[in-house]
Amino acid sequence: MVTMAVVYLLTGVSGHLGNVIARQLVEAGQRVRGLVLPDDQIEGRLPEEVEIFIGDITKRESLRPFFTGPKGISLRVIHSAGIISIASKAHAKMRATNVGGVKNMLTLSQEHEVEKFIYVSSVHAIPELPQGETISEVNHFRPDLVVGPYAKTKAEATALVLEAAAGGFDVSVVHPSGIVGPYDYGWGHMTQLIEDYCNGKLLAAVKGGYDFVDVRDVAKGTIAASEHGKPGACYILSNQYIALGDILQGLQEITGMPKTKLILPLWIAKLSAPWAERYYAIRGKRPLYTPYSLYTLRSNAQFTHEKATAELGYTPRQFWLTLEDTVRWLADQGRI
Repeated sequence: MVTMAVVYLLTGVSGHLGNVIARQLVEAGQRVRGLVLPDDQIEGRLPEEVEIFIGDITKRESLRPFFTGPKGISLRVIHSAGIISIASKAHAKMRATNVGGVKNMLTLSQEHEVEKFIYVSSVHAIPELPQGETISEVNHFRPDLVVGPYAKTKAEATALVLEAAAGGFDVSVVHPSGIVGPYDYGWGHMTQLIEDYCNGKLLAAVKGGYDFVDVRDVAKGTIAASEHGKPGACYILSNQYIALGDILQGLQEITGMPKTKLILPLWIAKLSAPWAERYYAIRGKRPLYTPYSLYTLRSNAQFTHEKATAELGYTPRQFWLTLEDTVRWLADQGRI
């Protein structure tokens, strides 16, 4: 029996999760193709073994070279590209990327007989349960069952992926919770919060919390899904609920920086959030909080990763180790 060489086609390789997935695949001796946009900054940020292809998931024809290769190779797709947003209003680019991009990747993957397709969805795509109830995997996704434009695009895209699975395409879905950790060369919201705190710029914070997970554990779980994920199966890649106040306390203990003294109740933050969102939009910057992010911080975030642990061997690390490593990485990058 001849074993075919495997090539991973990884979208979103310039993003936080995609970067770490690429690193782990290369470390495991896998061949990786990474898809980037023409203006993505990747120099010095990825292992040199990653084969870079230029393309745009919203433009199907630009993706064909990414899928084209010599005969005798087995293709596995990990589709992690997408626009993550805490904006309160939808915009066309987010839907074109998060939904249209998935359609294009599915179409070409089936055309090129990809052996396995992993879609990186989000826990936001899963309908929320009442407080106190544990949220586990579901097999039905509809935009009208979730709150916020980002969640709605992820729910719609996940439904498309599972529709392809029902048609016989080998697809698995992973649902990360709030990702935190090193190798975020952009400014993810939690990375921005940690960086601002360490630079003495976080003058106030809000009450609330969410389930936060290390990016390296999500990457490992995603790769495990590409190897062991069952066709049509969904896997939550979460960790545990962490209050923002506890995160700030942890950062204070790690860095010795003064505590953030002003902790706003959610109702006060909620009153100012619409104005803050508009203010930062005018300045061309991303706000740390919006009405949608405040909704998330008070939502039910009791997710279980038991299925991923049982079927993929998924085991997340303690969150405080994630904080320490993130602070250390930001310091090494000269950002704090």
